[in-house]
Amino acid sequence: MDTVDAIVIGAGVVGLAVARELALAGREVIVAEAESTFGTGISARHSEVIHAGIYYPPGSLKAKLCVEGKALLYDYCERRRIPHKRLGKLIVAVERTERSRLEELAERAAANGVADLQWLTGAEARALEPELVCDSALLSPSTGILDSHALMQSLVADLEAAGGAVAYDNRVTSISRGPGVFEVAINGAPEPCLATPLVINAAGLEAADVLASIEGFPRSDVPKMYFCKGNYFTLSGKSPFSRLIYPMPAAGGLGTHVTLDLAGRARLGPDTEWLDAPCYDVSEDRAEAFRTAVARYFPKVRDRNLVPAYAGVRPKLAAPGETDRDFVISRQDENGGARLISLLGIESPGLTASLAIGTKVALLDD
Repeated sequence: MDTVDAIVIGAGVVGLAVARELALAGREVIVAEAESTFGTGISARHSEVIHAGIYYPPGSLKAKLCVEGKALLYDYCERRRIPHKRLGKLIVAVERTERSRLEELAERAAANGVADLQWLTGAEARALEPELVCDSALLSPSTGILDSHALMQSLVADLEAAGGAVAYDNRVTSISRGPGVFEVAINGAPEPCLATPLVINAAGLEAADVLASIEGFPRSDVPKMYFCKGNYFTLSGKSPFSRLIYPMPAAGGLGTHVTLDLAGRARLGPDTEWLDAPCYDVSEDRAEAFRTAVARYFPKVRDRNLVPAYAGVRPKLAAPGETDRDFVISRQDENGGARLISLLGIESPGLTASLAIGTKVALLDD
């Protein structure tokens, strides 16, 4: 049985960022990925937005790592020539009664260290985006978009250049304990094939299943995961906006918003649909609900064709109706020196925070 310094479970953007950071620090790192390539789960099914750090409770990991990660991500994209744009975002109060909520968001953003927000009247917002209907808005100039696939390609290249590797088609199915190490079995094999003193659980939607597969791990410590699906529709024709447009946040998400891809095409979403298990079908029947939500700030959406695009699933630690929970990044030490670092509930802003999460995990294991 071979021994390596660290095994990262999951080759999504967060797992790759963690593995890269460890490899750059001189660790021998293997990333175990169940699929045939990287980033096929959560990392392939989102809005590709670089968030500013506006929405999250001050002092939370989401707030801290989003703000830190945003700076790291823009710098990394610029240095590695990863396609990205600082488009900016408008968060809109459609009616005067929503203005107080917009003020609360501005106060929260300031507490999180986001100092570049600009308050706009409805007329000022419409001067920027003539198709927009709103009473007032916050302009976030540091919000942007990026090519997340190109980002992950670059992280893999960094990892491999530093001596690490991604082992595709290798699903971790059980983890047992040896003297000072974890022993990892792959693809249902009865015997482990790798030993390591450090396991990092970055398995996303399957992170709780990984914990349950660890020999002797208390079942009471395995969190209940709730799956929140976000559907997306493409808006046919030319985009009506040059920036991202977000309404007031809604339960389970940030409201059905308009985002752009790097080619300038507009899409609507995500919405919020709670599931018992991950599913990625997008029903055309949801189109009318999208129109109704978006028509509050873009009435002409009713004249446009909506085409089902894709769906993503967010791994949540809070049940429907409960207050959203923070990221969980925890270290557990075993007798003999083995360490388990678990990353749970890593949803938005996980992409923005990914490089900062990598740094935090590396420091957590020092």
